[in-house]
Amino acid sequence: MLIPALQISDSESVGLEDGIEESAYLTESKMNENKPGDSQNLACVFCRKNDDCPNKYGEKKTNEKWNLTVHYYCLLMSSGIWQRGKEEEGVYGFLIEDIRKEVNRASKLKCSICKKNGASIGCVAPRCKRSYHFPCGLERECIFQFTGNFASFCWNHRPVQITSNNYKESLPCTICLEFIQPIPSYNILRSPCCKNAWFHRDCLQVQAINAGVFFFRCTICNNSDIFQKEMLRMGIHIPEKDASWELEENAYQELLQHHERCDVRRCRCKEGRDYNAPDSKWEIKLCQCCGSSGTHLACSSLRSWEQNWECLECRGIIYNSGEFQKAKKHVLPNSNNVGITDCLLGESSPKLPRQSPGSQSKDILRQGSKFRRNVSTLLIELGFQIKKKTKRLYINKANIWNSAIDGFRNKSFNPSYAIEVAYVIENDNFGSEQPGSKQEFLSLLMQHLENSSLFEGSLSKNLSLNSQALKENLYYEAGKMLAISLVHGGPSPGFFSKTLFDCLVYGPEHTQPILDDVSDFDVAQIIIRINTATTVADLKSVINECSNYLEFIGCLRLITTLSDKYMLVKDILVYHVIQRVQEPFKSFKQGLKTLGVLEKIQAYPEAFYSILCHKPESLSAKILGDLFTVHTLPDVKALGFWNSYLQAVEDGKSTTKMEDILIFATGCNSIPPAGFKPTPSIECLHMDFPVGNKCNNCLAIPITNTYKEFQENMDFAIRNTLRLEKEKNSHYIH
Repeated sequence: MLIPALQISDSESVGLEDGIEESAYLTESKMNENKPGDSQNLACVFCRKNDDCPNKYGEKKTNEKWNLTVHYYCLLMSSGIWQRGKEEEGVYGFLIEDIRKEVNRASKLKCSICKKNGASIGCVAPRCKRSYHFPCGLERECIFQFTGNFASFCWNHRPVQITSNNYKESLPCTICLEFIQPIPSYNILRSPCCKNAWFHRDCLQVQAINAGVFFFRCTICNNSDIFQKEMLRMGIHIPEKDASWELEENAYQELLQHHERCDVRRCRCKEGRDYNAPDSKWEIKLCQCCGSSGTHLACSSLRSWEQNWECLECRGIIYNSGEFQKAKKHVLPNSNNVGITDCLLGESSPKLPRQSPGSQSKDILRQGSKFRRNVSTLLIELGFQIKKKTKRLYINKANIWNSAIDGFRNKSFNPSYAIEVAYVIENDNFGSEQPGSKQEFLSLLMQHLENSSLFEGSLSKNLSLNSQALKENLYYEAGKMLAISLVHGGPSPGFFSKTLFDCLVYGPEHTQPILDDVSDFDVAQIIIRINTATTVADLKSVINECSNYLEFIGCLRLITTLSDKYMLVKDILVYHVIQRVQEPFKSFKQGLKTLGVLEKIQAYPEAFYSILCHKPESLSAKILGDLFTVHTLPDVKALGFWNSYLQAVEDGKSTTKMEDILIFATGCNSIPPAGFKPTPSIECLHMDFPVGNKCNNCLAIPITNTYKEFQENMDFAIRNTLRLEKEKNSHYIH
């Protein structure tokens, strides 16, 4: 039987072709799903490519059960799919049913680049209708942002970098050192923190994959926050994993070897240099600086193991350093030799102290041995100094600062004594007091300190110049408070600027401030005007206007070339941020030496940087659930309600916040770096409302018949308790 040919219009013909292509696409996807065998030969269900190139397309993964293969980036960037499962479910947490629905959706969309169906990724720009496959997007220089909502941008709407500097000569890529034309483009990227640092996109991507989120940073100044934020914006994928060199088996095995040998010139031990007898005069004590030289206590006339000891090499370095010599006058370099690379206005690049050649190999070993130290472990080690003897501090919550000052300055106060807190009421003739939580007291004290006049800045703070505070020695007290809080289980400050941190660790002479460190608006405007001057005449005009200020701070200089402005900006920054507060800094640093905290910070800067310069991570249902342990015989129903309540709070279905729960139970709004002592616990009791015991970090939760009743009671008690405390002591923090 013959079937007559159909007459099809042009538009119908196009529709038929699309339908045939869509059908072919789905058929090919089904064949891919049902075809067993080596995943190397299977094509990705989204892009239809069988390439296995992790650097370009992400890991290629096959779900053996469903015989379904995807590239990780194709899956991640697809517009109509979300990760609804756990990491081990489906493919990377994307459920199989969702992947199939997304493949079906994409089969109806034509790629704007290769003109084939299956374009699962769309440009997020308003009114832009372009869709494309991930590999096609790469070839057409689209940008995919591996953060936030995982947005993608077509070639017409992609983000760009803008630079005001016109570089006439080529500059090297700071990774591969191949010379490139320093003009921002898709393949050439500029560092946001170092204006003269340029990279190939491919070099950056390879480095990001190898370094991971914890080690990917600017190759010039080591900045990670600003650098990573800009690279994510420009489409560099930074995986949340440890660096590749960290994952090598036994990569640092040699650093785990503990030195046990007496290295002094004349060892008096008859058993030999390798003999080590703990708790005796023949116990080996290591050098407190390098840890790679040792001595028997008797061989160096040490009376006890607690005494500090340095080897000859480290002792020579210490006593020849600037701290034990009168500082030499700083000679300003010749301004004619200053080039554009000396402009440090937008970057922070602390330099490590110079060392003698003999100490370099020892320093490498020393740094390696500290590399993996955890800050909690370090603080717990410092906590071993705390004795069983207690010292009671009488604290008035309405005047917590002066109460703390009086307590810490008391002749009988010893930082190594265990702290006991008693809250007293102002103007109470009966002298009544009630037991208080040490961690709550330290938490309130740190909040007051952050907002005090001793520091300046909005988020990242530096020391201020307060003559009255200097006269009253309050900078010393502030350093002492911080040290006591860290060692005694209180919160960390989390508000230090990187400049203040670098000054403490490497010394002010090796630290270069940046514009963000200047909180004085007028000074900041002077710096900006000098830095943006485009001609020598403009520069001299600005300097003439500010000559009184520049002369006052000792930074007035002869201007001969435009590049002189960089050294002038550097001088102003150094004066305003460092030299101006030299006396407060010395006092603060001295206070921070309490209980050996400063020495520990200087020995393990990478460990302490996270808690001194960054706020703690946000609390989650899992973190709080793991934090609290069941103290008594549990009520299964109540504990189930407790876990559901935590999840509801995290999901925003409650008027209570995660921090409110922790404050209600412990008095702290975050987990201290050294952890809670005692460990927070839960009791299930037959009562109407929860009760928080901040002294014991114990939370008693009610046993109710329904979850609704449980949540209402929890919300009511926590919300109103914290509100009443806030109203009663509205001036805790001035």
